[in-house]
Amino acid sequence: MAKRAQDREFVWLQCSESGDLNYRTNVRVKGGMPERVKEGFMKYSPRLRKHTLHKVKRK
Repeated sequence: MAKRAQDREFVWLQCSESGDLNYRTNVRVKGGMPERVKEGFMKYSPRLRKHTLHKVKRK
């Protein structure tokens, strides 16, 4: 069975230190958002030139 586009949603990842919206990704929203996504990701922040915590921000 093919995945439906309605099951996924685009979200932005916002840097917790600089506040920049550096990354956009899609997450599965059907059945709730996974805990790992809610906690955030360690991603590279170009402005700060280091890895920082990025949390989900919905536009």
